[in-house]
Amino acid sequence: MRICLILEGCYPYVHGGVSSWMHNYINEMSEHEFVLVTIGANAKQKGKFKYELADNVTEIKEFFLDDALTVQGTGKINLSKVTDSEKAALKEMIACQRPNWDLLFELFNRKQLNPVDFLQSELFLTLLMEIVDENHNQQSFSDLFHTTRSMLLTVLYLLNQEMPEADVYHSIATGYAGLLASLGSYQYQKPLLLTEHGIYTREREEEILRANWVLPSMKHQWIQFFYMLSDLIYRKANRVTSLYTAAKFIQQEVGCDIDKCRVISNGIHYDRFSAIPLKEDDGWVDIGAVVRIAPIKDIKTMLYVFYELSQKYDKVRLHILGAVDDKKYNKECHQLVKQLNIKNVIFAGQVDVVRYMEKLDFTILTSISEAQPLSVIESMAARRPCVTTEVGCCRELLEGGPDDQLGIAGYCVPPTYRLGLTQAMEKMCSSRELRLKLGKTAQKRAETYYLYETMIQQYRDLYEEVV
Repeated sequence: MRICLILEGCYPYVHGGVSSWMHNYINEMSEHEFVLVTIGANAKQKGKFKYELADNVTEIKEFFLDDALTVQGTGKINLSKVTDSEKAALKEMIACQRPNWDLLFELFNRKQLNPVDFLQSELFLTLLMEIVDENHNQQSFSDLFHTTRSMLLTVLYLLNQEMPEADVYHSIATGYAGLLASLGSYQYQKPLLLTEHGIYTREREEEILRANWVLPSMKHQWIQFFYMLSDLIYRKANRVTSLYTAAKFIQQEVGCDIDKCRVISNGIHYDRFSAIPLKEDDGWVDIGAVVRIAPIKDIKTMLYVFYELSQKYDKVRLHILGAVDDKKYNKECHQLVKQLNIKNVIFAGQVDVVRYMEKLDFTILTSISEAQPLSVIESMAARRPCVTTEVGCCRELLEGGPDDQLGIAGYCVPPTYRLGLTQAMEKMCSSRELRLKLGKTAQKRAETYYLYETMIQQYRDLYEEVV
């Protein structure tokens, strides 16, 4: 089977997280041929892969969002033949509602309508003015005009592209990836799958609400824009998967037909981690954080919490294991360590986690956004209990679902809640016996619910089902 995977902002350009999951997934499914369609922010990333691609990856097609800025108009546009239904679809798109995407695919892909020509046309201006009269008469027309052109240029640039031919199109996000996956499915009339690790629309909404680059008056418009893109693939996908039950119901809430939705949990190579010996009791408590150095992982909160912990416990060490994803943020974290004069913080970088785990007593995750973090499941399989923030399905991992009677495997605290995190860490540090008890439960839950072999077989079955 020839499978086209569509990826945005991850594999093969960055390490960890979804990228690691994707790399292992492709290698495991050696019986299938994979074509990668990747979407990056900056064309400077072209060809700069952090992974050696598997032999069964036969083609890779790279798209970069900033390439949209290089598109030139032809000045030869003729919109006199645009039908009323096509105009209605264009207006719905401009308003970030629910356009007829098949008509838009026809206009911008089959007929190759130039994006810049359209955005500079009288038709675009007329449709935008109608929308303003109907819904936005209190807003600055200039702000709406420039914001709308900015957000739509990227979409229309992508709609102009030719997708590789495949037997099935599988997007690992909604957003721009979902747009291209839907386009490929349309071009070749093949099945369409969506897998969401996190709920893209909610993540973008949170990001935009905090963002300084978006005008306050335009935040709602940008949020609606990403909801429109998600709605596209939710409607067109044959099946939509998520990592845990709560995420499936969020997909329904955002607009996906619940009958399409399946839960396929992440899985790990259990035997690799279950065989790791426990650390000998040497009087020290060693805490591990398997994370990329990035703001979303909230390393600064972790450092503040460890500082508080080290005021009470002399013999504690914090090991931060992971690649630097954000150089500026990494520098700020090192400066914070110096500023607070925190002792016993080890920035180990990217390491062999299996071997390094032998040094650890328990692990911590302070992220402000996650889906189903593999690092937590791996820690559980290695009999290392966890302290996590309550993001994604972390509480379900540590406390179990409705039918799980195994008990707790760690402590879950609201994001950025330093006092709660400090108290949870103190509990962990207070008793080796407690850590061993929680770790035993953690390992049992990982073995019962989160096996890699089970996950891969579920995806194999899904491909067979839709094709």
